[in-house]
Formats: sequence, C-alpha cells, structure tokens
Amino acid sequence: MSLTIASILAESAVRHADRPAVILGDLRLTYAQLWAHSLQYAAVLREKGIGPGDRVALLLPNTPHFPLSYYGTLALGAVAVPVHALLKAEEIQYVLEDSGAKALICAAPLLGEGAKGAELAGVPVLAVMDGADATVERIDTLALSATPIEAMVPAEAGDTAVILYTSGTTGTPKGAEITHLNVVMNVVASATYSFDINENDVVLGCLPLFHTFGQTCCMNTAFFVGAAVVLLPRFDGAQALELLVKEKCSIFMGVPTMYVGLLEAAKTSELRPTLKSALSGGAALPVPVLERFAEVFGTPVLEGYGLTETAPVATFNQIGFPPRPGTVGKAIWGVEVEIAKAELDDRIDFLPTGELGEIVVRGHNVFKGYLNKPEATAAAIVDGWFRTGDLGTKDEDGYVSIVDRKKDMVIRGGYNIYPREVEEILLRHPAVGQVAVIGLPDPQYGEEVCAVVIKDPEGGDVTGAELSAWAKERLAAYKYPRRVFFTDAFPLGPSGKILKREIVAGLRES
Repeated sequence: MSLTIASILAESAVRHADRPAVILGDLRLTYAQLWAHSLQYAAVLREKGIGPGDRVALLLPNTPHFPLSYYGTLALGAVAVPVHALLKAEEIQYVLEDSGAKALICAAPLLGEGAKGAELAGVPVLAVMDGADATVERIDTLALSATPIEAMVPAEAGDTAVILYTSGTTGTPKGAEITHLNVVMNVVASATYSFDINENDVVLGCLPLFHTFGQTCCMNTAFFVGAAVVLLPRFDGAQALELLVKEKCSIFMGVPTMYVGLLEAAKTSELRPTLKSALSGGAALPVPVLERFAEVFGTPVLEGYGLTETAPVATFNQIGFPPRPGTVGKAIWGVEVEIAKAELDDRIDFLPTGELGEIVVRGHNVFKGYLNKPEATAAAIVDGWFRTGDLGTKDEDGYVSIVDRKKDMVIRGGYNIYPREVEEILLRHPAVGQVAVIGLPDPQYGEEVCAVVIKDPEGGDVTGAELSAWAKERLAAYKYPRRVFFTDAFPLGPSGKILKREIVAGLRES
C-alpha cells in the first residue's frame, strides 16, 4: 500500500496552487511554488546519491528551507532526520552516526556546530542561506537551476518516514521511527476531527519545525488543509504578538512558555489579534495561564497531549466536545487512550475509571519503534500499547488529565531533558563527586533544570555559577542547569538508588 507524507504538499499544490503556503517577512511562497521548489531540492539530493530509504539530517531553523528540505527528502522516498537546532557538535555527531545519515542540510548560522558534528561523523554537508564558507556546497542555490524530479517516489505506509530523536531517562537520545501512516493519519485526524482549521486560516508557525509538535500539528496539518503558515525563526513574545496582528493570524499553536511570553508582551502593547483558536501542548499549561490568556486575548486555549512516539497527538480538547480546562481532552479519532497499572512492566493491566495510573496509547499514531534499540522498543510497546511513562487519570466522559510523570524527565519550555545526560557532563568536572539532576517548578518555563551536587574534596572548590557556566559550554542551551545546590548526602532507597523525588520535595519546602 503506497502512502507518503510528501502527498500532503503535492495535493495542496494542486488544490490550493495560488494560496500562500509559507510567509516569512516579505517572502510569500504559494503552494505550487513550495512544491515545485521541493522537487528541485529532491533533484539535487538525488544527484548527490540520495535514494529511497537513505537518511538526510536537517539542521534548520523556521525558514522556508525547512519544508523545502523536508518534503524534498520525502519526495525521494528518503527519510528525514530533523536535528535540534541548539545541539552542540558532539550531540549532532551522535544523531548523524546513530541515524546513519548520508547527508546533513544545515543553515549557515548553524554551521559552527553543524559542520563540526558532520566532520566528526564523516557526513557531507549541504548548506542553505548566506554566510556559509565558499567550500560548502549550497543546496538552495543548486536547486534554483535543477530540473525538478518528475514525480515523487512511492513509499509503503509502514515505511519509516521521519526519525525524531527523543529523550528518555536513560542514557543517550533514542531515534523514534515514525512512519508515513503515523503522520498522515495524525494529520487527517487532527485536521478533520480535532482542530478547527481550514484553507482560510493563517497559522503562526513559531513552534520549532524540527520538533514533532511544530512539524506535524503546525506545518503538516496546515499544509494538508491549504492554510498559510507564518514563520517566526525565533520566538519572542513581542514579535509574535506583532506578527499575529500584522498577518491576521487566526490560529496560534504554542507550548506553555509561549503563552506566558504573549501575556508578558500584552502588558506593554495594545495589539490584540483576532484568534479563532489557540492550541497548547508540549507540557502542562497551568490553568491560571489558560484563564489569563482567555481574559486578555478573548480566546480559549485548547490543550492536547502527545509524545514524539505518538506522532504526536494522542488526545485533544477537540471540536464536537465541550472543552474542559485542566484536561488534555479526549482520545483523537482512531486512537485509544487508557490508564494502566504503572508498577507492572511486563503487561498492561487497566485501572477503573478515575484511578491514577500510567497513560497508555494504542492506534495508528503509535510509532514503529526505537532505531536499533529492540530492547527499548519492547519495553515501550507492551501488548500493543505504548507506555507513555506519564501518570494520569481518565474520567467517565473520556477526558484525560495529566497528573505526574513516572520517569524523572524534566520538561523545560516544552523541551524534554533527561537528567542522566546532564549528570554525566557534570560528573566530568573535577570538583563534582556526585550529582542528581532534577526539575523544579518555574513560572516561566514550567520546570527549570537543577543540579544537586556533592563536592569531591580533592577536586578543588567550585561555585554553583561556575558549574552552571561549565555545563553551558558542553550542553545545548535548554539543557544546562540554571540552578545548582550543594549537599553533603542524598536520600537513598534500599538498593542505593538516589531518591530524586525526596530531593525535589526537600528543595520545594526549603
């Protein structure tokens, strides 16, 4: 059965040919232009030896280069591997090597780390945007004179389309293999039954497109219905507010930090957009923020829930059902969401309505598995259900509420951070004997990364600020600990495992 994500843009290039697809400043590309140019990108990639099943890494900000590279890759039957734009060279090297990338398409402003990472991994680089070294070939300029490929390469519904690197609580990031079926069904279910979106809408695209939320909910869903996406390369509350009004945006999608940013900007600006809807995901949106947003902007915020592994939407406060603030809505069309006993690892045992347990998901949105990690896949998908690691409840009407996380993951501003990676970096510092990385509540980011350190007496003295700065040099900007505490001992469980929840509880009380 042939099915490809590339058909999302290909179809709209026919149905909505002259409508604007992407807007960035004064640049406006219609659907017909965006698709035609994507096929030119595909031609350049094919000339460079890229074919069906090959992995192409994308290190790109929110500019038209992202959809051009993404759809150009998919049109060839190749696999897109979006790379987090804030990663450092060694982190990029890991993604390139682990995914088996054949090429990296990198924006000139990101070449500092991107080219280093590619060199370490032995992967060729194709640049986009001005500012690249003359020795680096540019796919955007090569594409201008390339003859577009004649037709997109068919793919099977179950073929891997995108590999998205996701954080867990153990070790290095895992590549989640997302299929064409996963994304296409998520888009169709979102566009048809969940979001109130059509070709007359204008969506503010401020969510990073390398992230599943921005990529599927914003870009792919908007392109499916023929809506326009206004790109904002870097989120700034005041700038976002200006763009919402200037471009007459009707839909805003964001993580909680972005809602806080818009509310901050509204304190010193009279600008108020006329929004049809506002969608939130990525992390729990505090109810006071939701209420304040509705008060200031006159628009209710609809919350949903999902993970990279669920392509991403699993539940949503969708059209046709009354929204319930504080919940993440009901399971989307074609997807089942249940609550199971969190303490059982080897089987799924459902709990009665209203009881707290682990949220489990089954349906067309559940990913294929973790790349080259059969054991991690087997632990995540049990009896056909994906174990989310999140704790929640489901009421008698089917509305799901997120209560806590089973794992120790920290979610800062919508980005997932796993403590072990941060801990391993900090443990390289001579003055650090032991370290536990946790998340503490933060009004702006939802959670802030905090390191609790036992000093190594032989490693010399160090201040919290020095450790934070040291980690900042070695980790992506969203990962390093902004807060560092020192202690003489950690609370330990019977097996000697550090009890992080007790550390968190102690710091909250202090």
